[in-house]
Amino acid sequence: MIAIVGGGICGLSIGWYLAQAGQPVTVLERGAVGREATWAAAGLIAPWCLPGTTDKFLFRMQVASHALWPDFARHLETTAQVDIDFRTEGRLFIILDHEDMRGLREEFELNKELGLPLEWLSAQEIHEREPNLTPAVTNGIFSPTTYLVDNRKVALALREAFQRAGGQLRENTPVQEIVVSDNRVQGVRVDGEILAAEKVVLAAGAWSSEIAGLPQAARPPVRPVKGQMLALRMPPDSPLLKHTISGPVYLYPRSDGRLLIGATVEEQKFDKEVTAGAVFELLDEARRMLPAIDNLPILETWAGLRPAGADNRPILGPTKIEGLSVATAHFKHGIMLAPITAQAISRLILDGTQMDEIQPFSPLRFAS
Repeated sequence: MIAIVGGGICGLSIGWYLAQAGQPVTVLERGAVGREATWAAAGLIAPWCLPGTTDKFLFRMQVASHALWPDFARHLETTAQVDIDFRTEGRLFIILDHEDMRGLREEFELNKELGLPLEWLSAQEIHEREPNLTPAVTNGIFSPTTYLVDNRKVALALREAFQRAGGQLRENTPVQEIVVSDNRVQGVRVDGEILAAEKVVLAAGAWSSEIAGLPQAARPPVRPVKGQMLALRMPPDSPLLKHTISGPVYLYPRSDGRLLIGATVEEQKFDKEVTAGAVFELLDEARRMLPAIDNLPILETWAGLRPAGADNRPILGPTKIEGLSVATAHFKHGIMLAPITAQAISRLILDGTQMDEIQPFSPLRFAS
């Protein structure tokens, strides 16, 4: 039996792939599946590099996973019979000050060189596409291959698809310990009893380093990074935006009329409280970009914990403990990287193949 510790988008996707391959697999989740980082995300699927921070291996994995998403989405919707609101309108990057022009140009040139199809837009061209944006917009970039998905619907769809494929789901079941003997995984301890498993996948997000049983050298160095967001309600018949907008903050339109605004990046350990300062900052910056939000009702505010590795890169692949694999620390990219993570980890378990895309992110890089 295969045990997957963690029922976020990556744990569920791995479980779904393995269940479809006929493997006996159980996903164990400390709460309800998909209700932590997966639920708190915005659903952006877009490879992108910032000048001075280019990680060619991470970018390559982003591109590979982005290419998988359209088929992943179609198959998931068909299997689960759940609409996940997979959108392909693209994204606009905007600036509100001529002083920011140089930085935006650098981003444009860098990502154009990396092979992304991009357009440089004037203020007039931006307003032709999104007339409700502020007149202060000066220039921008259009990325036609940016996708957006409703991550909460994805979580619900994966839950359904996984179980329809024969996977076993145990929610509200904290894993107390990963049981290891003679450097080989034996299973997991839940409710004081050992659930035997020949293979275990640790995909517990920000909690991946908190689970007992592993020697210190085998614990993935993962920390939580807090992100706060909020949602407004647009008129469903006349939404203010069609595209995802990247500027001082991010604006994410949903097909049901919600407008998501996010997100902060805070080193606050496991704190998930929503703060007045963060909400004010998000609304203030969003209003600068889209003045028409003034009269929109606030539907929801929330905070989530992104799982970040010690070097802010994913941790993926086999460990020195036989039978134990890790799939965590996706940081801001968990939604985007879910298909490639599921493909790579399931292939590793099924036939021992380690895909090129994940080799730079091996847990063994922290072994010393």
